[in-house]
Amino acid sequence: MSDRGPEGPVDRSGPSGGVPQSGPVTGPGYQSGQAWTAQAPTWGPGPSAGGYGPGGQPPPYMPVPPPAERLRLAVQARANTDYIFSFWTALGWSVLTLGFYGYYVFYQLVRRMRDHNARRLQLFDAALGLAWEEAGRRGLQAELAPSFQRASAHMAVLRDMTGDFREPAIWLVLSLVAGGIAQIIAFILLDQDLVKHDRAEVGVEYELALIYGHFGLGLASPDASRVKGQHNYVGRILATFFSFGIYSLWWYYDMMEEPNRHFRTNWLQEDALLGAVQAIR
Repeated sequence: MSDRGPEGPVDRSGPSGGVPQSGPVTGPGYQSGQAWTAQAPTWGPGPSAGGYGPGGQPPPYMPVPPPAERLRLAVQARANTDYIFSFWTALGWSVLTLGFYGYYVFYQLVRRMRDHNARRLQLFDAALGLAWEEAGRRGLQAELAPSFQRASAHMAVLRDMTGDFREPAIWLVLSLVAGGIAQIIAFILLDQDLVKHDRAEVGVEYELALIYGHFGLGLASPDASRVKGQHNYVGRILATFFSFGIYSLWWYYDMMEEPNRHFRTNWLQEDALLGAVQAIR
């Protein structure tokens, strides 16, 4: 399937096997010769679903859903990516299992941030793609191009974060081998990820509010003050050491609750964005 960029249809189909290519294509907010890089999930049935034709050979490409459908799917996927912790439940199960449940908690702490970032990247990419198409229909592409370009710069930050070393299974193994040292390192990286991720999200949300406002759709501008500051890592490490590990419980609480609040804030914005997209359709 083709998406429409500033100079006409853009081939977004992927190689055989159904994985759309992530590479430079023309897209929202760019002048001729510039590129919008998008990473899309695998669309369409695979061989296990009987989706290939006679002889079991994959077709040359799998159809990519239109932006509105991709946005809906990204919103729907939050039930799988945005894991909400209950600190006291997690603590209770950790005590009852003599600490073994704590490894599951640590695994989920790493996994949910990685998957949440990837999901939000897909959501924003769909929202911007749809907005670019709508701007074309209304003759507003030239006027709104600066907003699309600024949004693209923030999207690049989110996209770069997908390449960070955040494989939860490997971090779990590291925690089994190195114990608390690996967990402290992971806590520092995850806290930095949340700050960096949220700052980029605020930038994209601001531009989306401006763009959709030109379509007569009221999306609230994000509150930039929601971006939290980084933890005092040295202070937390010292507090954990001198409290014989007791302070780590408070650190765990923050690592659970701060992303919880972030996710719930995102959900409100996503619901409003989904409503705006449905109004366009």
